[in-house]
Amino acid sequence: MNNSSDFVVVGAGVFGAWTARYLRRSGASVALVDAYGPGNSRSSSGGESRILRMGYGTDQLYTQWALRSFPQWRDLLDRSGQNLLVRTGVLWLGRDSDPHLLGMRELLTLLRVPCEQLTGAEIGRRYPQLRMPDVSLGVLEPDSGVVLARRAVQALVRDLEQSGVTVVIDPVEPLVNSRATTSAKLTQVRTSSGQSLSAAAFVFACGAWLPKLFPDVLAEKIFPTRQEVFFLGPPAGNNDFSVGKMPAWLHHSHADRPYALPNIESRGFKIAFDRHGPEFDPQTGSRVVAPGAINRLRAYLGEHVPELEGAPVVETLVCQYENTWNGDFLIDRHPGFNNVWVAGGGSGHGFKHGPAVGEYLAALILGQSTPDPRFSLANKQNRQMRGIY
Repeated sequence: MNNSSDFVVVGAGVFGAWTARYLRRSGASVALVDAYGPGNSRSSSGGESRILRMGYGTDQLYTQWALRSFPQWRDLLDRSGQNLLVRTGVLWLGRDSDPHLLGMRELLTLLRVPCEQLTGAEIGRRYPQLRMPDVSLGVLEPDSGVVLARRAVQALVRDLEQSGVTVVIDPVEPLVNSRATTSAKLTQVRTSSGQSLSAAAFVFACGAWLPKLFPDVLAEKIFPTRQEVFFLGPPAGNNDFSVGKMPAWLHHSHADRPYALPNIESRGFKIAFDRHGPEFDPQTGSRVVAPGAINRLRAYLGEHVPELEGAPVVETLVCQYENTWNGDFLIDRHPGFNNVWVAGGGSGHGFKHGPAVGEYLAALILGQSTPDPRFSLANKQNRQMRGIY
């Protein structure tokens, strides 16, 4: 069976789906392909929730992309008829000497993003459920919040289908000879079921699967890592950890960089550590938390969120990040095919930027803009030294 479109986008996560949206808006025909379906439990764009924040220290590019993306998320989710965007506020916690937080406050103020600076004492009075002896500065984004990720991605893909995008649930086979020459042209991809998908150009936005599809090009440029997430049940009748009582927060001055989300839809208090975990295979890796992980979590809670130190763990998840060496996105033309583009390196912080990434990549493909060297494959190193938060 052969299907032909102007564009084939492989990967129905936020990068792929938003790119498909902008390509379709140009009037082109688009097929969106995913092995397991949008928002599936293996994907980096799956899971129940993601923080939508503006703050990126002094990094103007990602701050502005977050600002550009937020109203597009809001418009999409408002039209979905579901309550998928929760205004929780987002609070950065650190030291008053931290250049990341100080620069963030200045940049947010310059860009007219509502933000509030809090002292350690003010944080303690406003959020007594938190104990942060190492924190002397907080930067609060009152209008930021949380998007219910899995359902948001599925709402986006439903919207794409209604606009005429063809959605195919079928894994794509790895390309052969992917280092051919820069003048080579890809004419089709094949799926495991035997479908042939033809197009004038192709986008691969496959997250942690990118190194599997292009091992000779991306195996040492994209690093999939195992990340553990925990949900805890607050005490019965206790709303200290609910929306309105506690914002989403990021403990930037702690070595493990914990982040937490309030109890949304009675799923529980969500917490995870934003340090890169061990190498992980998204296809076959175990999705069960490692022995000892609960003890590490309890130790942190006992020191910083004592009311939940003994709270039951009501749910755990193992997901994956897939970052480049420093956390910058990879958005570039494939070096072996002049009509193939790759987009990845975003999980951990990329979900919020889906609309801006899609707009940027579609404009590149359509010849309407020039590439930013920051996202180029040439700038990606084969070591891990994260610098984007």
